[in-house]
Amino acid sequence: MQPRFGEPPGRLATVTVKGVLFDFSGTLFHIESPVSWLGAAVARCGLGGTLGEDELHRVAGELSTAGAQPGGAPPREVPAHLTEVWAQRDRSAAEHRAAYLGLAREVSLPAQELYEALYARHMEPAAWHPYPDAAAVLTALRGRGVRIAVVSNIGWDLRPVFRAHGLDEFVDAYVLSYEHGVQKPDARLFAAACREIGFPPGDVLMVGDSPEADGGAGRLGCAVHLVEPLPVTERREGLVAVLGLAGAGGQGARWAVGPGRRDPGMDDGTMRPS
Repeated sequence: MQPRFGEPPGRLATVTVKGVLFDFSGTLFHIESPVSWLGAAVARCGLGGTLGEDELHRVAGELSTAGAQPGGAPPREVPAHLTEVWAQRDRSAAEHRAAYLGLAREVSLPAQELYEALYARHMEPAAWHPYPDAAAVLTALRGRGVRIAVVSNIGWDLRPVFRAHGLDEFVDAYVLSYEHGVQKPDARLFAAACREIGFPPGDVLMVGDSPEADGGAGRLGCAVHLVEPLPVTERREGLVAVLGLAGAGGQGARWAVGPGRRDPGMDDGTMRPS
């Protein structure tokens, strides 16, 4: 369904999408499986004979349950001593590292060096897989003259991931939480992204996977379109809808827009600004 945004009774305004903000993890890319993540760290440490296949899967499951893999499943329960750092983990590189190493250390591993190796592994381009339609959608948007920014809650520089996978050429700006000291849903991060691509929020669409974090763009006046953060093998065309929302031929999509809320009648994951 094409997105439609409404104002309270009275005047309606129309907007054209001239810029798109994309989230990183769960939107354009997905992290490798916990087993692959742990296996890579084990190999990096030269501990290949330490964990058998069954043990590798068991420990990977425990790490996943603990929420220790950045970009992976959230923790089932955050330990009390990590509550504060977890809540603000994406404000700085130090807080990000402390949060995820802290969660990893809730799980017993066969060697101490594995904790550092796990954290290092998640920042490697090989640990991330672009969604199958990401390149095609970014290419099409660039061809239409739509400006693109990546807006991510993160504690490290993800630009090398985009370069390694050939997607950096389509990105006009990267707005990363740890570089700005604020994290989504703080509207200041989205405002910075809008400034970077040179358009006011009313001309910008935010595409992400989290109603809580990415939905913050709606409070600034952006349209928000949500996708499911499924593994890449299970979401082959989740981004294609963005081309309809951004229109064709560089004209952008036009719709009524104003203050509002999530439209319960919309089944495409698009939210009204609020």
